[in-house]
Amino acid sequence: MNTKLGLGMLVLITGLTACNKNESGSGEAASAGASGPAIKFVKTQDGSALDIKPELFDTPAAKEFLATGKNPYVGKDDAIKAGKKIFQLYSCTQCHGPEAGGQVGPALTGPNYNYAKDATNKGMFETVWNGTNGGMGAKGKGLMDPSDPNNGISPDELLKVIAWVRSHGSLTGNEDS
Repeated sequence: MNTKLGLGMLVLITGLTACNKNESGSGEAASAGASGPAIKFVKTQDGSALDIKPELFDTPAAKEFLATGKNPYVGKDDAIKAGKKIFQLYSCTQCHGPEAGGQVGPALTGPNYNYAKDATNKGMFETVWNGTNGGMGAKGKGLMDPSDPNNGISPDELLKVIAWVRSHGSLTGNEDS
């Protein structure tokens, strides 16, 4: 009887330990937690893998986004207000206009986008984080200014900017495909 109990505990502990291990070297972000593996990001320029350090997703909202691709800030007034300030701080208004409706650069509010994937929050995140072929440089932390890994927008800040942009259009970006 004790042998069966001991063997059962060993199997249980081994199984639980295996659940907490992250695969490395697979080109994927680390596990997003109990909800399953993280979404995979791709570059807007060429569709190749876009690796973003999982530790940058350091808020509950950013972790939820990493797990689901859904932006939990959409429709949240405080996040939208913060997103507007960040949009202005990073001079996004210079190209995309004060309400993201387009100026020198394209409108970000949809329903038509230069990059169709920007209709989703994951797609818009990828486009802003790593830049485009059309002239917009990367804004993501560590990419905006490669000489300073702390310079650039964080995932949480970018999600707030996207929430603000979505507040001006007809799509939330969280719609199911």
